[in-house]
Amino acid sequence: MDTTHTAVDGYLDTLPTPGDSPSTAQFQLIVSPTDSAADDVVWACATSDPRIAQALLTEVQPGDLLRAAGFLTQPDDAAAPVHLSVDALEVLAAAPMGALHGMVLDRYGPYRCVFDADTAAVPVFTEHGAWVGEAPNPDAIDDLIDAYENSSPH
Repeated sequence: MDTTHTAVDGYLDTLPTPGDSPSTAQFQLIVSPTDSAADDVVWACATSDPRIAQALLTEVQPGDLLRAAGFLTQPDDAAAPVHLSVDALEVLAAAPMGALHGMVLDRYGPYRCVFDADTAAVPVFTEHGAWVGEAPNPDAIDDLIDAYENSSPH
């Protein structure tokens, strides 16, 4: 098993959950070396630092951009997933919407879309939180983004 200290930026995939012992937490980060969703990789992360665990369980939400640093464990079996034991955590950017309970935040390159099962409309933001518009349905997201990119300078 190979272990390396590293830092990685990624989007919080789901709400963190308590770990197996007190003052621990586990979570998943969506990490991508490019802006293409095809390159996304989900990293399994955990922490035993009580301060980080508390922050994860009470202060962050899915879609937040986080920088996690810690020891990356690469198992000898190439098919086994890597695991990051987090010893430092920083919120780089909060998700564009306050509460995403019952909703899914998805990434389209530098854009973020919020899918809600209760409505067909899809709000779209830039990765920096600027409003792009609302697509009437998921099939219209590309048209909305194209119109935004081809309109006046942003």
